[in-house]
Amino acid sequence: MKVIIIGGGWSGVAAAITAKKAGAEVHIYEKTDLLLGLGNVGGIMRNNGRYTASEELNYLGAGDLIDIVDNTARHTDIEFPGHKHVTLYDVNLIEGNVREYIVNMGINIHMESRVVDVNFKDGKIFGIYLSDDTYEEADVFIETTGTTGPMGNCLRYGNGCSMCILRCPSFGPRLSVSERCGVSDIQGEREDDILGAFSGSCKLAKESLSKEIQNQLDETGVVILEIPKEDVNYDKLATKVCQQYALKEFAENIILLDTGVIFCKKK
Repeated sequence: MKVIIIGGGWSGVAAAITAKKAGAEVHIYEKTDLLLGLGNVGGIMRNNGRYTASEELNYLGAGDLIDIVDNTARHTDIEFPGHKHVTLYDVNLIEGNVREYIVNMGINIHMESRVVDVNFKDGKIFGIYLSDDTYEEADVFIETTGTTGPMGNCLRYGNGCSMCILRCPSFGPRLSVSERCGVSDIQGEREDDILGAFSGSCKLAKESLSKEIQNQLDETGVVILEIPKEDVNYDKLATKVCQQYALKEFAENIILLDTGVIFCKKK
């Protein structure tokens, strides 16, 4: 049996591992040059209810990715607003470790391969069309591209493409395979039925911070810096979809997390 997975984020990779263990020939088609998608910037695992889910996966024998995360962890069992017993993994190591693991399993990875259409007839998908005009058939198709929608959603409802790891202007927008097959996406919404979009975080060069902050990040994984009261803006919380980050603490503070640092050697 041949299985095609559209999207190489956490869900796509997890689906690929499961399908491979079941004996299938597995192919992942990922539109960018990196697996894991937003997993390359978040660096957060095991927080809140995900802790229980992670332990359940391990006990059920499906903890492959959890093990990789644990092995790249920089900090474990930390807390900050909206989050408890968090593992912070190194975002600079995780993609390479995951890629090596699934390649060694025999999973086929097709990078920079964007799906642009599907061959859908009589309630069944027969194949996918790629942006390079190739066509691929399979027995099973699994879509794990997420529900962010087109770039216009991020421009209209969020902060645009600034610093986004998905880099849609370079690799092309997401295509909803489910929509092409007549199944509407479930999209996150804010108040007043306004669609959501990415928001809330950015990366900082660790060496640009004070030594005191660097030392605290190395030791505890988290630093919370209070914003002067005259600069606090609670209205911005209404723009967030994920309620973990819509807490008032995220308007009142700057929260720094240690998810890794890149060292560049001078030639």
